[in-house]
Amino acid sequence: MPKPEILDPQGQAVANALPRLGFEGITSVRQGKHFELEVDDSVDDATLEKIAETFLANPVIEDWVVRRVEA
Repeated sequence: MPKPEILDPQGQAVANALPRLGFEGITSVRQGKHFELEVDDSVDDATLEKIAETFLANPVIEDWVVRRVEA
């Protein structure tokens, strides 16, 4: 996700369009990206965090989180 201090024009465009489409009560939208990685049990959370920080995200302007979901 873009850090809160980073302008998000795509999120603003969505937030502005929602009331025109009949959706009320949405005060803010932030648009980000989402990656899904299928990994085996040998890949630990520290490795996933390193992949996220060094390859998938731009830590200067984006916040990121690693979450494991059982299939």
